[in-house]
Amino acid sequence: EVQLVESGGGLVQAGGSLRLSCAASGFTFDDYSIGWFRQAPGKELEGVSCISSTDGSTYYGDSVKGRFTISSDNAKNTVYLQTNSLKPEDTAVYYCAAGGPCVDGVASTMYDYWGQGTQVTVSS
Repeated sequence: EVQLVESGGGLVQAGGSLRLSCAASGFTFDDYSIGWFRQAPGKELEGVSCISSTDGSTYYGDSVKGRFTISSDNAKNTVYLQTNSLKPEDTAVYYCAAGGPCVDGVASTMYDYWGQGTQVTVSS
C-alpha cells in the first residue's frame, strides 16, 4: 500500500520555523520526485517545492524562495521541508506528493500519490 505521511506542522509565531517531514512507503522511493504543496482556506492548491528523483535538483515557488529548503534522506524514504522566517500568509495545510518530474515547476497534475496533509498556522 502506497503511503505518504506528513508530520511536523503546528502553530508558530511569525518569524519562526518548522521542519515538515514526509515519510513514504509502498513504492520505489528513488523512482519518484517528491513535491510539497499547500492549500490555504478559500485558495487554490499551490506548488511550494519539489526535489527530483533523478539528480536531486530542487525547485521553489517564488513565495517561499530563500526561506524554505527541501531535502531528502533516501535511506529513510523521507523528504523534509525546512520552513524558516514564516509569515502569516504561509498558513495552510501542507501536503507532500510523489510523482514528478521536478523541472521548472511543481504541477499537482503530475503527482500520483498524496499524503493527508499537516496544518501549519503562523500567528502574527
